[in-house]
Amino acid sequence: MSDYSETDKKQDLHILHSMGYAQELERRMSQFSNFAVSFSIICILSGGINSLAQATAGAGGAAIGIGWPLGCFISLVFAVAMAQISSAYPTAGGLYHWGSILGNRFTGWLTAWFNLLGLVTVLGAINVGTYYFFMGSFGTPYFGLEDTTATRIIFLAIITGAQALVNHMGIGLTAKLTDFSGYLIFATSILLAIVCLAAADTYEVGRLFTFSNYSGEAGGNVWPQTSGTWVFLLGLLLPIYTITGYDASAHTSEETVKAAESVPRGMVSSVLWSALFGYIMLCAFVLMIPNMDEAAKQGWNVFFWAMDAQVHPLIKDILYLAIFVSQWLCGLATVTSVSRMIFAFSRDGGLPASKPLSKVSPTHRSPVAAIWTGSVLSVLFVWGSSLVSIGETPVYTIVVSCTVIFLFFSFAIPITLGLFAWGTSKWDKMGPWNLGEGMFKLFAILSIIAMVLIFVLGIQPPNDWALYITVGFLVVTGIIWFGFESRRFRGPPIGAEVARRQAEIAAAEKAVGEV
Repeated sequence: MSDYSETDKKQDLHILHSMGYAQELERRMSQFSNFAVSFSIICILSGGINSLAQATAGAGGAAIGIGWPLGCFISLVFAVAMAQISSAYPTAGGLYHWGSILGNRFTGWLTAWFNLLGLVTVLGAINVGTYYFFMGSFGTPYFGLEDTTATRIIFLAIITGAQALVNHMGIGLTAKLTDFSGYLIFATSILLAIVCLAAADTYEVGRLFTFSNYSGEAGGNVWPQTSGTWVFLLGLLLPIYTITGYDASAHTSEETVKAAESVPRGMVSSVLWSALFGYIMLCAFVLMIPNMDEAAKQGWNVFFWAMDAQVHPLIKDILYLAIFVSQWLCGLATVTSVSRMIFAFSRDGGLPASKPLSKVSPTHRSPVAAIWTGSVLSVLFVWGSSLVSIGETPVYTIVVSCTVIFLFFSFAIPITLGLFAWGTSKWDKMGPWNLGEGMFKLFAILSIIAMVLIFVLGIQPPNDWALYITVGFLVVTGIIWFGFESRRFRGPPIGAEVARRQAEIAAAEKAVGEV
């Protein structure tokens, strides 16, 4: 990176040292790489396709034509508010630090647990989505595989293990692959849009703005029978759930050059480009659908049904391969994000076995134990939760419905704290990416309103168990905090503790070869 000068490097080091941390991870990520890691986790070819039925089996065409941009704006308000904070505090595990610095030890600890639980479970959910896409595109049609728990877990163990191994090898290789992923998502989404438009029988643009109500039997029971207004609002979960994971830009702050500028730009631009290209791709898909009523009846199988009906088999398989690779790279980037969160929280003693979990490999400059721990936990989560049901609903399905609620809670906590901390001793210095007080507070208030909406939508049937899981999690965390952690956990270094750490910082950097 020829534009990364010694002055830039010293500035990045100065910011990190001023927060009490050593440069143990390796700064190998450009501004584009920081954007690409978030863009890869968002991956419109993953959530946008695997969760498409939330729209087509809900409010129909309007759920895409009107609902997609509206839902993307909801995600954008979080990204903009978080970008402001990330520019001032560009560290790995950013959300945890923001929650601590702008609030206190408890709010930081709570943010960390919400974010960590969300990241581990979302990694499992992403790779389960990749599994079902593989089964629908290649596994069953070409290899005759049957969907069983054993097949699913073996598949997950293989692809998650490969994602962990790449991350183990260092941020250099990971960044190259996520950079490639960024280009691949751009190219594949445009190619898919072109193919859909070419395969369309007619161009009924009006269907993109036509409200329907396919809840209940008409939509394959994706949503229980409800009103047209509610089914449209529930369809907003498609863009909201798809456009998440942009906190990865913050989690890789310590590996990004000129982080105070690159991280906020990566965060916001990943949302904007995903929203735009996702809209083009999904609108083209809706126009290709031969009959909206028949499409709604397909439920979760709508994507494969429409592609089988309208697209040439060879072209379809080429697209499927590109989508499958993109989805695997989405999981790869998520392993990066969850491992940096584990690493950052552990170096402040926030997790059991924190010492090994916070260790960085001198050879690969990656948090090896954190990488493999996060990956193994995600597979174990899918395995264990798939074996247990509440009524007729697998626990896996119930917990995954909570996953994005947990993630957005971890976004909302530091944003809300920032709303009140602006200009106080807790937050008196802004980074180079600065919206100004009025604009930040506007986006912070919009984020709080959006969080209420996401929570209300996220606990509606068939995800009503999410309410009990979320409340239960809050009760358990309260017991753990007041019973144990409030006396043990010190949080990130502040004040005099930062000065006392300077000798440790120098020793840690020497141990990994940082010069």
